[in-house]
Order: sequence, then structure tokens, then C-alpha cells
Amino acid sequence: MTATNTAPPPAEDLDQPSAAMNRRDVGFAFAGLLIAMLLSALDQMIFGTALPTIVGDLGGVSQMLWVTTAYLLAATIMMPVYGKLGDLMGHKVLFLSALAIFLSGSVLGGLSTGMATLIAARAIQGLGGGGLMILSQAIIADLVPARRRGKYMGAIGGVFAFSSVVAPLLGGWFTDTVGWRWAFWFNLPLGALAVTAALLFLKMPAQRPNRPRVDVLGILTLAVAVAALIFITSWGGQEFAWGSPAILSLIATALVAGTAFVLVERRAAEPIMPLHLFRKRNFNLATFGGLCAAVAMFGVIAYMPSYLQMAAGLSATGAGLLMVPMSAGITITSLSTGALASRTGRYKWMPIATCLGLALGLLLLSTLTPDTSIWTIGAYLFILGAGNGLGFQVIVLIVQNTFPITEVGTATAANTFFREIGAALGSAVVGTMFTTRLMTLLAEQLAASPGGPTESLDPTSLTPEMVSRLPEAVKSAVVTSYNEALTPVFLFLLPLMIMAAVALCFIEEKPLALTNAVRADEEPAPATRPALGRSPQTAPEETH
Repeated sequence: MTATNTAPPPAEDLDQPSAAMNRRDVGFAFAGLLIAMLLSALDQMIFGTALPTIVGDLGGVSQMLWVTTAYLLAATIMMPVYGKLGDLMGHKVLFLSALAIFLSGSVLGGLSTGMATLIAARAIQGLGGGGLMILSQAIIADLVPARRRGKYMGAIGGVFAFSSVVAPLLGGWFTDTVGWRWAFWFNLPLGALAVTAALLFLKMPAQRPNRPRVDVLGILTLAVAVAALIFITSWGGQEFAWGSPAILSLIATALVAGTAFVLVERRAAEPIMPLHLFRKRNFNLATFGGLCAAVAMFGVIAYMPSYLQMAAGLSATGAGLLMVPMSAGITITSLSTGALASRTGRYKWMPIATCLGLALGLLLLSTLTPDTSIWTIGAYLFILGAGNGLGFQVIVLIVQNTFPITEVGTATAANTFFREIGAALGSAVVGTMFTTRLMTLLAEQLAASPGGPTESLDPTSLTPEMVSRLPEAVKSAVVTSYNEALTPVFLFLLPLMIMAAVALCFIEEKPLALTNAVRADEEPAPATRPALGRSPQTAPEETH
């Protein structure tokens, strides 16, 4: 087919930015995408410092982990759906739809009066939040070739680092001042900014000319499998014994649904997670590494603020401030390695270093005691964050560089899906181990406490303020319980990080593509690797 300036673009190029997309528009559009990703990232972590007060107010300590897990579960299920539909019908309209869903969940959360409504609101937020994360990264891939995408991925890593600081601070500040409901309300003005930027500056075709064939069976079987997996990790050993009929039924459901999903995807006309993705070694290794890193990182982020309030005696705002060193570590290394990957084209060592850095951070955090100084805790968190920033976002770049531009959304969604599985598992597994041990230790420690009557003290309704007013002996029992419940869990994650680091050593360092105009049957255009001491070859600036 002969292409001219007036002829319509080929089907696979319909989701490319139009000629009207100039550099200024790209900059403003990218800012809007970063705001959307910030919203998604903030809502994974903002309730960490607010959680003790929320569950104390609503009487739901036993349901604590669901405030985080409900969001992660919904977002995880929707990621492959958004990724595939975006590749089929365009990213912009789905991006705006995801924003609308997310903001609807925020309104419901702000109005919630009980744990059931709160958890439902978090799930609705997740239904939109999964799209914000996936579609933002897919749109960036539409706008920027892989070779220059490293610095953008570094900026994305900076957003997650910024959110890891701002989220605990905001959660703590809202809790201490205007109330935790503002953790929902503040999403509305930021969401309005993201919508405005997308409408004004993101000049992309809204949809494809042909109606996409939705893989309904794939979506349903995937949702059942993921939900069963999360329920197993959340309820096993806590709500139900591991050998109970309920847990065994969930295990069977996960296996059956997972098998059915694979069979459905083999026959689907437009599978939401094409099985040919798993024929690429780099995709498999990068996805496994990202999953393992997410287990560790989100396991810490979800429950460290609660530990700092209950065991270290900090306020919600103080706990948020003590998470700043972790964010600083992520920001410094993420921006540095992102720019380095764009400049040199060398990136293989980065995700390996991430797993080793996380392992060191977890080892240090496992040694915490109630007497550990806040300076030492801050240093340990900085090390954990620096390790995460070395290569966490580069993993997405590796995956995107493995596939043509027509599959970037699907490949990014599949990779991030498994990363979110790791986040959900990390939050659920660490939360289950933590809360199970905590309830047992609290019962034992309070029963043995000589500090006064504890019969009327409900362990499921403890808040930081309540603990600060307890007699010293009873307070010591609570602090000791929180410390002994959480810190050993970090040590259990160490073997997983070492295994991931070894697996990532087998990644093939392919040259980063210099163009994103790639057909589905072509490999990415390789970049010429620069000689030592010489400037790397770069492509002309895009004009869009």
C-alpha cells in the first residue's frame, strides 16, 4: 500500500500521535500522565499512616489488610483488560474512562460510614487505578522511542518515589488534622488536572475504526483466578486454617480458573494476555523480577507506617516523615539510572542491583527493636529505597523494548499485572503474617501484663492515641507485640530477593530501539551502541 500525506495511516499506526502533537503538547500531556500515575501510586500507599485510626474508628482491625488489598486486587484484574483494549481501540478514551471510575470510587470513599463501604470504594478506585498506571505507560511508549524512554521511566520512578513520601505524609496529616476522609477528597482536584491535560494536549485518535472483539471469557477466568489467589493469601492461617475446606476449595478454584484461562487464551481471537508473550525470555525474566521486587517493596510500604506509630510511638505525620529517606533513595537512584540507560544503552545490571539492594534493606529492617533510633530506621529505609530505584522502572523498559509498538500496551499490562500480583501478594502475605502474629502476641502479652486491668482492652480497636495513654507496662506489652510481629516477616522475604537477582542475570541486553514506528511483524530497530568515550547516536527530535 502506498502512503501519502493525505492517506489514512495503516491500522497499526492509528494510535500514534498526530502531526499536530508538537513538543509543547507532548510536555503538557506527559505532565497529565504523571499526575494520573501519581494518583494511582498515592492510593496504594496513602492509607498506611491513616490505617490504625481508620480501623480503630470503624472497628475493623481484623479487616485492616483489605483496605489495601481491595485496591490492589481490582487494579490487578483490570490491567490486562486496559492494556489489550488500548492496543485495539486506542488509549486516550480508555484513559479518560479510567480516571472517571477512579474519581467515582474516591467520592464513595469520602462518604463511607463503615468498613464494607470503605472496602467497596477502594475496589472501585482500583478498577480505575489499574488503567491509570497501564495506559499512562502505554501512551508514553506511543510518544517516545525506547532509546530515549529511559529518562521518562526515570521520571516515572520519581513519581512513585514522590508518592512514597507524600502518601504517608498526606495520610498522617489528614488523620491528625482535617480527618482521614480527605485522603479520598484530595483526589478530585488532581484528577481534574489530569483530565484537562489529556483533553487539551493529548491529540491521539480516540478509537480504531473496527469494533474490538472483547475476550470476555479470558477476563472472567482471570478475575476468578486472581481473586481466589488473593483470598488464599489473605485468609489462610487467619480466618481459616490452611487445611480447612474453605482454603482447599480456594486453591482448587485458583488452579481450575488458571488452567481455564490458559485454554481460553489459546483460542481467543484477541486474547487479553497473548501466550506468545511468554515465548520471550526477557519478558519472563523481567516479569519474575518485577513480581519479586513488588512483594518486598509493598510488604514494607503497607505496614511500616503502622509499625512506626505503634512500636516507635510516632504520630501519623511523624511516621510519614520517617518514610522520606526511602523516597529520597528511590528518587536519586531512579532518575540517575533512567538517564544512564538512555545515554549508554546499558541496563542489564540495574534490575539485578535492585533485588540485591532490596535484600540488604530487608535484612537491616529485620533487626529493628523498640529501642532503635529514628536515625537508624531512616538510614535503613534509605537503603531499601535506593535499592528499589536502581532498576524497578527499567524492568518496564526491558519489556517494552522486547515487542513492537502495536503490542506495547498489552506487554506493559501483562508485565505490570504480575508486578501488581506481587504487590497484592506482598501486602496480603505480609499483612496476614503480621496480623496473625500480632493478635496472638497481644493476647499473650496483655494477659501477662502487670500494669493494670486489661480485660476491657479490645486488641482489635487499638489506636496510637489509645496506646500512648496506657499504663507503661501495658504499653510496653503492645509495643513488644508489634515489634515481634512484623520484623521477622522481613527476614522471610530475603530468599525471594536472592532468587530474583540470580534469575535476572540471564536477561539478554538487547539494544534499545531508536524508533517506535514498528510493525507487528518486525523487531524493534536497534540502536548503535556507542564506543567508549564517544557520544551515543541519537535519533532526530520528534516533532509529532
